[in-house]
Amino acid sequence: MATPPASATQQFVSVKEIRNGVIILKDGGYRGVLICSAINFGLKSADEQHAITLAFQNFINTLDFSVQIVVNSRRMDLRPYIALLEEKGAEQRSELMKIQLREYIEFVRSFTDQANIMTKSFYVVVSYSPHGSPVKAMNFFKTGDAASKSTAAQNSFDEDRAQLEQRLTLVADALAGTGVRAVPLGTEEIIELLYRSFNPGELENPIRLDQ
Repeated sequence: MATPPASATQQFVSVKEIRNGVIILKDGGYRGVLICSAINFGLKSADEQHAITLAFQNFINTLDFSVQIVVNSRRMDLRPYIALLEEKGAEQRSELMKIQLREYIEFVRSFTDQANIMTKSFYVVVSYSPHGSPVKAMNFFKTGDAASKSTAAQNSFDEDRAQLEQRLTLVADALAGTGVRAVPLGTEEIIELLYRSFNPGELENPIRLDQ
């Protein structure tokens, strides 16, 4: 089967561009992404679990805009770890340490062959819909030159990005009350995340930005 041209594939991707850590959709909507730490809820005491649940409930109730919570599960690649162990084994002077490292390496290999070791990443996608996209905003400056139109579009983007960043800060602060630390992704990190999202072989739960 022939590979479809890039133009045919791109029509199914809702992303128009990524600028200054902001995902701009084709419909003019904005998205920001927070990567979140994890907490082991099962190891908390009953009182701690109750406090976390109430804090999360409060987080949900304070939202007046839509967010998407994404759990990304991928199989962990332990080959770099095994390669590092092999390097350390070659550096050992003690024969006993070399034997123990070889046995440990074989244990790791055997264990990973029998079980799928998964790594999980947690994200919150925050949405913002401007009253008008930068392209539409430029229509109000028909009599201006190209430079003034470009300046107006940039000002519009800066204002809309500030609104999105306020929402990102609100979500991060609310999640902090549950013990979860949330940090916004930068442009390069978002590009890498989206690349994995649109390559199903590398990601099981792709992020949907049109929600």
